Amino acid sequence: MFEHIKNKFPFPKQKWRKLLSSFERMDVPAKTILLKEGEISHNAYYIEKGMVRAWYNNDGKDVTFQFFLENTMFSSLESFKKGLPSMVSFETIEPCILYKIKKPDVEAFLEEVYENAELRKIFMDALFERVFDYMKHFFSFIKDSPQQRYINFAKEKPEIIKRIPQHYIASYLGITTVHLSRIKSGILKNNLL
Repeated sequence: MFEHIKNKFPFPKQKWRKLLSSFERMDVPAKTILLKEGEISHNAYYIEKGMVRAWYNNDGKDVTFQFFLENTMFSSLESFKKGLPSMVSFETIEPCILYKIKKPDVEAFLEEVYENAELRKIFMDALFERVFDYMKHFFSFIKDSPQQRYINFAKEKPEIIKRIPQHYIASYLGITTVHLSRIKSGILKNNLL
């Protein structure tokens, strides 16, 4: 289950056993809120199976901000690290098998990472990958049309397109479901994908 993480972070077996014993397995149904916007995050999660979305409330309308798939860890980073209220909610889209780890256990793990220059670089690269995803999504709203945003999303994340309801995709792209239907029809008609 954790081979993905173990391959990225080459710790001695004894340290891995200690870290892995800190995780609590959870079988979570779809549409379960794991953290509400405004709450303080005390946990990080690893997804073994299923999908989770991050979203925020914009004048009574929920806006999907990011999706998390299998073999991904997630948390409300600013809330988890600084104890600030979370700017987003996390909700399961599908039934999930998650592993929850508490903040003190993550901090102990990070101390080990920070002491080792090679592990610190690997960790920072992984963190910047997530920040890069946020930046790419943000800039696509400035420079791309909704149709181009959908095409890019479909090419980069085809597994998400196949697995989630259309209203989450529309929300993520910043459009209505009706507009998304028109975009998809135009793409199909003009063979753009």
